Amino acid sequence: MQPWIYILIALVVVIAAMVALYFWGEKMQKKQMAQKEQMEEAAQPVTMLIIDKKFMKMKDAKLPKIVMEQTPKRYQNSKIPVVKAKVGPQILTLIADDAIFDDLPVKGEVKAMVSGIYIVSVKNVRGKVEPADGKKKSSWGAKLRKKQSEYQKLMAEEEKNKATEKEAKARAKAQKEAAKKITK
Repeated sequence: MQPWIYILIALVVVIAAMVALYFWGEKMQKKQMAQKEQMEEAAQPVTMLIIDKKFMKMKDAKLPKIVMEQTPKRYQNSKIPVVKAKVGPQILTLIADDAIFDDLPVKGEVKAMVSGIYIVSVKNVRGKVEPADGKKKSSWGAKLRKKQSEYQKLMAEEEKNKATEKEAKARAKAQKEAAKKITK
């Protein structure tokens, strides 16, 4: 056999894998957006004093036992943004969203939307807020998290725009059909 045939077969396999990954990624992204919407619907406003925040392995974060039991073993070793906060008289260990983790002040009072043990968003920050100096370099992870949150917001906006366009087309089609019925 000619060597170009091997190259052609390898190229076809790589292209097929890329197409499969594209559709699988799109499906997973839609699933993530649906889960995020459910969490935002269930979120409640809570005032808390942030004691400490850091990225920790899930098994070292001292999360509730039921959370650890429900989490797959492969994820228990991954690092997550953990926040220790005083909510009322209790000190709780919470998990923060990657997008808002950098916005949470240490030793500062925050009004946040919390869904279970997950901090969904920050509404209000009280007390001293460290100004974002141009001199201070942000870490590579912080830049990546910021970029990810921007892309997620863009994706959510695109999904809403698609839904509104679809509704508008459906209304226009219904109006045309109603006009046809009237003319008959």
